[in-house]
Amino acid sequence: MYPAELVKPMREDLTKVGFEELHNAQEVDAALAKEGTTLIVVNSVCGCAAANARPGARMSLQNDKRPDHIVTVFAGVDKEAVDKARQLMVPFPPSSPCMALFKDGELVHMLERHHIEGRPAELIAENLVDAYNHHC
Repeated sequence: MYPAELVKPMREDLTKVGFEELHNAQEVDAALAKEGTTLIVVNSVCGCAAANARPGARMSLQNDKRPDHIVTVFAGVDKEAVDKARQLMVPFPPSSPCMALFKDGELVHMLERHHIEGRPAELIAENLVDAYNHHC
C-alpha cells in the first residue's frame, strides 16, 4: 500500500475534473450497474500514469460526447476495487494504468498499459474520444 500523502495529488489529478473514486468491490458494482456509459481509469503511481494516462483521460473529457459516468480506482491502494474492476476487464490482463469504457455494464473499449506507456497524452485522449464518439 502506498502512503495516503503520496497518492493524494495523483488522486486529485482525476477527482478535480469530476472522476468519482471507488474504494471497494460494492462501489465498482454500483458504478457499473448504472445505465449508460462508464469510464473506469485504473490510476497508478508509475510515471506513465502521470505523463500520459491521467492527462489523456482529462483531455478526452473536452469532447462533446463523453461517458455518462467517470470513475477511478487506484492500483496499490484500493486493492478490492481494483481487483473487482480487473475482473470486469477480462479477457485483458491486469495492468496499470489502464482505462476501460463500459456501456450498460458491458466492456466495449479497453486501453491497456502498452497502449499508454510511451504515447503522448494527446494520442491517448484521441483514442478515448474515438471510443466515446462510437459508444456514448
